[in-house]
Amino acid sequence: MKMHRFMRFVGSYVLVGLLAAAGIIWLAPDLLQTEPAVIEVTEPPPAGEGDLAAAEIGSASGYRVSYADAVEAAMPAVVNIYTSTRAADPRNVLLDTPLFRELFDDPLADDSEALQTSLGSGVIASDAGHVLTSHHVVEGARQIQVMLSDNRTTSAEIVGTDPESDLAVLKLDLPNLAHVSLASSDRNRVGDVVLAIGNPFGVGQTVTKGIISALGRSELGLATFENFIQTDAAINPGSSGGALVDATGAVIGINTAVFSRDGNSTGIGFAVPAPLANAVLQDIIKHGRVIRGWIGVQVQEPSGETSAVEIIGVLRSGPADRAGLQAGDVIVALENRPLVGVSGLLDRISSMEPGSSVTLVGERDGEPREWTVEVTERPSDLARQRPESPPLR
Repeated sequence: MKMHRFMRFVGSYVLVGLLAAAGIIWLAPDLLQTEPAVIEVTEPPPAGEGDLAAAEIGSASGYRVSYADAVEAAMPAVVNIYTSTRAADPRNVLLDTPLFRELFDDPLADDSEALQTSLGSGVIASDAGHVLTSHHVVEGARQIQVMLSDNRTTSAEIVGTDPESDLAVLKLDLPNLAHVSLASSDRNRVGDVVLAIGNPFGVGQTVTKGIISALGRSELGLATFENFIQTDAAINPGSSGGALVDATGAVIGINTAVFSRDGNSTGIGFAVPAPLANAVLQDIIKHGRVIRGWIGVQVQEPSGETSAVEIIGVLRSGPADRAGLQAGDVIVALENRPLVGVSGLLDRISSMEPGSSVTLVGERDGEPREWTVEVTERPSDLARQRPESPPLR
């Protein structure tokens, strides 16, 4: 009996509680709502704050990805190059543009010949106004006009050209020229971010971004001396001779060619490494030409071999002939350092001073042999050899 009264007592209080809760829900539902979650939004720091390394990291550290500092460091030294040649061809459509008619004096004065115009880029590489560009940009040019990044225009003179590396040096006579130094060492790695700066299709200075796709590309048939940086940064007609720079703005190469069936960018472009370009620049400024060593042999890689070269021809009365070398001899080392194919022999011989001597180690008819050869200067007319003819090394 007592238990029954107790249960009735408890049940009455539970019923009162339920009725009270129902009343609150019906009459004042807002009292049961919880505070909404607070979402905090932070603004990114203004552009330009933080160093370049932080900027490259991007959103991981809250910085906006930008290569503006690298571009600002290099772009003032990159120039647009416009050339004209005379040829018995229909008139170039570029002659109808006001810019070309302003740059070249009386372009249609000689009715017997048509004026061909072409585009290119260049890099001011000295405070004296020396401009590095591609040889094919200025080859055969009768007039060369250069437009600077500050919109000044001037004529340019050719100081010297080097077809075998596809490089040329021009000279500008203007004050207050922005210039850049070429990277003196090869610290590039596959995967590094690079920027190509040039004048594609004549639209004006343009920057494209990519990475280094490969290093040391050779045997491409683009030049005699090939040690190209390969990149997927877009390089189009008019970009040749422009700068390839790294993420710090250092010039690491001179853009030279694009691997393409139609001449347009396909994601495979090539640049001459800065150390090679700088060596060509210094030689041309000092001597008016590039001085390279030469021994007068034609070589090929033996079948299945990559660390030796076979001599297939010897220039009569040339350095190798005087040293007793013959067709069929195989060379495996130069100064007791093993060779790495044809390009290895070419690069090492060409870097030697004319007048010096070099010891070649190899074999003839299976017997070990050594030859001491006096290195002479590489003849300039070798650049005009037919491509299908193995060049004389």
